[in-house]
Amino acid sequence: MARTYPTAEQAADLLDRVREKRPRVHCLMNTVVQKFTADGITVIGAIPSMTSSSDEIADFVSKADVLTINLGTLDAERRNVIERAVDIANDAGKPWILDPVHCDYSPSRLEFARTLIARRPKVVRGNRAEMALIGSLGDIVSIETGATDRITDGGRTVTVRNGHCWMAQVTGTGCLSGGVIAAFLAAELDALAAATAALAATGLAAEQAAACARGPGSFGVAFLDTLSALAPEALREGARIDHDD
Repeated sequence: MARTYPTAEQAADLLDRVREKRPRVHCLMNTVVQKFTADGITVIGAIPSMTSSSDEIADFVSKADVLTINLGTLDAERRNVIERAVDIANDAGKPWILDPVHCDYSPSRLEFARTLIARRPKVVRGNRAEMALIGSLGDIVSIETGATDRITDGGRTVTVRNGHCWMAQVTGTGCLSGGVIAAFLAAELDALAAATAALAATGLAAEQAAACARGPGSFGVAFLDTLSALAPEALREGARIDHDD
């Protein structure tokens, strides 16, 4: 049977479905980028929640459609809460995504990331250095971010060529994109297709924002504006998605 690959048409359809469904995304996000990530999830059409309280995590994850975990600003309490959240998500069959932030800096963080990956997230997203240490993930969707984003599920490999260099100069754009991937994952069972559509959407919004921004500071604000206003038609025409076959 021929493999099917994500397309710009599918990305546009998924953007519509996210806005119609308005999925709840619970974020265990590093403290530096919580507001920016929450704003990005909100403007794309989903509903974020951000608590990492051990007293509340069960209630919030139970009510969410999808969970996103970011290993930035990691400490012992956050590790415990993350493990509980993964237990709850897995028991309920809820999809979750992992961003192993700076696992290339810390052996203990890398070990924790590998422990979490053994519990089968739908998506693992990181930069080249992080993903090189994580290694092959088999059929778990892995994303290596950079000037272009490479997404694979072990059988299919896709490259998204949308984006702008200012994304690397605004803290939190990668974390925000992880939240958007989670929102798309709540609306699409094919995790490769969901991740591809989300990265095309955030990348195209970044291109549009850069066209009207004066530099990284104004770009961050414009990025939220363009992500909010992003039309499915623009994504259909502007998504640059390639695949290996």
